[in-house]
Amino acid sequence: MDPSSPTPPDRPVPGDTLRADLARALRDSGSVGLGAFPMGVTFGLLVVQSGLPWWWASVFSGVIYAGSLEFLLLGLVLAAAPLATVAVTALLVNLRHVFYALSFPLHRVGGRLGRAYSTFALSDEAYAVTATDAARMFPGRRILWLQVFIHAYWAGGASTGALLGAVVPARITGLDFAVTALFTVLAIDAFRARRDVTTAVLAVGCALAGRAVLPDQLLPVAFLLFTVALLARYARTRRERPCPTPAT
Repeated sequence: MDPSSPTPPDRPVPGDTLRADLARALRDSGSVGLGAFPMGVTFGLLVVQSGLPWWWASVFSGVIYAGSLEFLLLGLVLAAAPLATVAVTALLVNLRHVFYALSFPLHRVGGRLGRAYSTFALSDEAYAVTATDAARMFPGRRILWLQVFIHAYWAGGASTGALLGAVVPARITGLDFAVTALFTVLAIDAFRARRDVTTAVLAVGCALAGRAVLPDQLLPVAFLLFTVALLARYARTRRERPCPTPAT
């Protein structure tokens, strides 16, 4: 071999690549974990203070893993709500995940098991992290580990909160605002990443319209109006987009 010829680049070592993806995914999930873990602790505290055994917090957070829906389901379980009510509530609250799936990079995740878990673990936090411009180059393994870490933050926080429930005062003001605070922070981060003023104005307008029309059903009404507004905006943008000139 000619010593003057350029040295070929080293092939990536699988172990090193795995460790690198783990480190990057842990770093990517760090800021989200600062909100997910305390919110999980809040949920665990509420489970214990509601009279359920502590391990129910681990079951809810590990198997259901639905964030804000878990807070609602806790109340429905305690009220022995009919299964139809639980199903409709879950559908309305998690309907937004259908739209998340349209742009979530699931196609980069390899293997049936990996894609199945990635679909299950598609949360608001995971979508917010992967929706940024910097995340467009994330490999599938990094995305998958990102979701694993976020799931661990939430489930670990819920179990920790439940175990600590016995030594925490029975009534703590402000616990019910934890979910709202987290989603507010996620919305601010998403706006900083994209600076989409139109979408932000549409979201606020739909929320105000839902409150004015049906205050008791603000969430589903606002979701419905926002979905219609986004679809209308997409249709208009598509019509205004110039058609590509065929190659000659």
